[in-house]
Amino acid sequence: MLEPVKLADFFIVFFSAASVIMFGATYALLFAWSRMRNRPRLMPLAYLGYFGLVISVIVLAVHANLFNNTFWSVIVMLMLVGYLVAPHGIWHLCVETHADEHADEVAAPIKVFQQR
Repeated sequence: MLEPVKLADFFIVFFSAASVIMFGATYALLFAWSRMRNRPRLMPLAYLGYFGLVISVIVLAVHANLFNNTFWSVIVMLMLVGYLVAPHGIWHLCVETHADEHADEVAAPIKVFQQR
């Protein structure tokens, strides 16, 4: 059973939970922007966002007493691995899914419609 969060740690838990959301979104957005616009210089910033996510999750887990229980420790670590791997998997899935659409566009002649 989990211990409740101490009142003194409430604001730390609140702000670290908000940081998890913000850093997770930053990582995902910079990762996608880097891949979609072919700007590899943005990828280190994406990983910096992931590093902020890791720090926020650890602070949250410590102050929410999640590391006192093995089950929750494993869940926290699985979440961190999932946040790291998921954008890569989703990117490859999207590229493979839409590869046929782009192949058809290249093979077919360009149709120009003129207004009369």
